[in-house]
Amino acid sequence: MIVTEYMENGSLDTYLRANEGNKLLDTLQLTRMLRGIASGMRYLSDMKYVHRDLAARNILVNKDLICKVADFGLSREIDEGDSYTTKGGKIPIRWTAIEAIDYRKFTSASDVWSFGVLCWEVVSFGERPFWNWSNQDVIKSIKNSYRLPPPMGCSDVLYKLMIACWNEEYLERPKFVEIVQQLAQFIQVPSRLIPLAKQRFVFVNHPDQPNFAQVTSIIEWLHSLQLDRLIRIFLNTGYTNLSQICHFNQSDFNDILGNNITLDEQTRLLDGLKRIRSQLVLISSKSLLPGEGYLV
Repeated sequence: MIVTEYMENGSLDTYLRANEGNKLLDTLQLTRMLRGIASGMRYLSDMKYVHRDLAARNILVNKDLICKVADFGLSREIDEGDSYTTKGGKIPIRWTAIEAIDYRKFTSASDVWSFGVLCWEVVSFGERPFWNWSNQDVIKSIKNSYRLPPPMGCSDVLYKLMIACWNEEYLERPKFVEIVQQLAQFIQVPSRLIPLAKQRFVFVNHPDQPNFAQVTSIIEWLHSLQLDRLIRIFLNTGYTNLSQICHFNQSDFNDILGNNITLDEQTRLLDGLKRIRSQLVLISSKSLLPGEGYLV
């Protein structure tokens, strides 16, 4: 029997869903909670343990909104090679790193991947990662460089942290000690947590064209064009939102992609951008009154 302290607010995922819209849970408070979780994982990593099932459902929250890492049913001590390889059993696909899915090889770096998904859960107030996709679709998508899009209202710095956690090369992911430091810096300068993209998008539908009303991120757009392999290139050059590329032409794409694109892919990009332009009305929340706008 294991006796632990009583955590009044229960599991983090349930708490977030029940409190979406609560003004106390602003981005700054959510970031404080993430820092607490990262601190717990830093300790676990320092002790040479991997959790293997890091997710919002396995985080407990007390009355002061302090988060504690729990449910160590899958945790294991790692060997001198800093990895643990399992020979079987179920794994939580939606939270699991690529190398752990392929080779059942778990490290602190695979826990970092899971932490990135947990961050996404927190900022989206407990939304299910990859929604109602099958596990097979999730695996296929992440192997094709698809990554979860930024939740509504997500700050640029937090989403960039998530993307870093989801680096396909596990040695290039941040360590938990670095994640704790980054989150502490965000908390010290809360202005960094304000979303930089201050535009909202209104789409004008045409009966003879696809409806892009639900596509506002580069990731979603490239995925809809079946150009998932280009996602990493765009993200690495700082492009995450359609508002950043809506005025692009062929020369702009060549500057980003160079020789890393076929003629067919280039055609799909340009045609897709034309469809976006025909449907997208960009409204600036700063410079335009409600109802005003301009076609892009």
